[in-house]
Formats: sequence, structure tokens, C-alpha cells
Amino acid sequence: MKKNTVKSGQNLLSLLLLLWFPISGFSQEANLPKAKTDSFWDNVQFGGGLGLAIGNDFTDITVAPSAIYNFNEHFALGTGLQYSRLKQKNFYDSNVVGGTLIGLFNPIEEIQLSLELEQVHVNTTYTDLYDNVKRSFWNTGLYVGGGYRADNVTIGARFNLLFDKDKDLYGDALMPFVRIYF
Repeated sequence: MKKNTVKSGQNLLSLLLLLWFPISGFSQEANLPKAKTDSFWDNVQFGGGLGLAIGNDFTDITVAPSAIYNFNEHFALGTGLQYSRLKQKNFYDSNVVGGTLIGLFNPIEEIQLSLELEQVHVNTTYTDLYDNVKRSFWNTGLYVGGGYRADNVTIGARFNLLFDKDKDLYGDALMPFVRIYF
């Protein structure tokens, strides 16, 4: 009986040693330095624009969140949403909702060039002395732009290549901008 107990003890010890070696080997592998890998979210920046103008019987509110993915220090691609509400009492009422795609190129750290495609739906109501004139339409803009960049802020201007003064939402093809990404 004693030989069985000793044999069982040796078998148990052998089994424990066999199980312990692979576990200790894995634990040492876990302590090795890991290769640095960037996750997707490490290259994403969020930003956008907010606007508010309030005056005598006049309100203009804009909310335009956006996000970009930085492929490297020179190229980024992103998307954004836009909502604007403009109202002048007894004269004009407008809602604008849509989205945008944007490509950014930084040839040097201080200069940012952009290409933007904007698609918005516009609902407007003009009120005159006799009638309300309602318009509902889609407006497409293709903008090329450039600006001066300092850290995460860019100040510049963009030009709408598809601008048509008779059909466009905006009053001019050239528009200034301030772009901020965190």
C-alpha cells in the first residue's frame, strides 16, 4: 500500500510540474515588451462648429459636429453633420440639415488644404404682405479651401466650385471658416 501511495505522490508531483512549466512559460511571455500598435481611435479627432446669432426679431443657430481620421501627419479624411435654423420674424424662416465629407492635406505643418463635398436639404418660407412662398430643395457644394493652421485650429477660406447665384443656399461662392479638431 505504501508503494501505491509513493507512486501516486510521484504521479501527482509529475502532473503538477507538467502543468506548472507551461503556465510559467506563458507568464514570462506576457512580461515581454509588446510592439506598439495604434488603435483606430488614436487617429480620430472630433470637432466641428457651433454658431449663435440673436438680434431684434432675428435668430440664427448652427450645430455642425464632425470627425476626421488622420492617416498620417499629412492626410486626413472625415465626415460631418449640419443643422441650421434661421428665422427673422414676419419675413423668413429656414431649416437646413445635411452632411459633409472632407479631405484634408497638410503639405507643411502651418498650411492646410481641403476638399469638401456638402449635401444639405433646405426648407424655407418667405413671408411678404400677401403670401407665404415656400421652397424645399437639395443644395450641393464642392469646396476647395486653404488656411493657416496652428495646432488644432485652422483659419481660412473655401470656394464652392458648384456655386450658382440663382439656385444656391449661400449668397457667395467664397466663404471664410474656422476649423477646430481635438
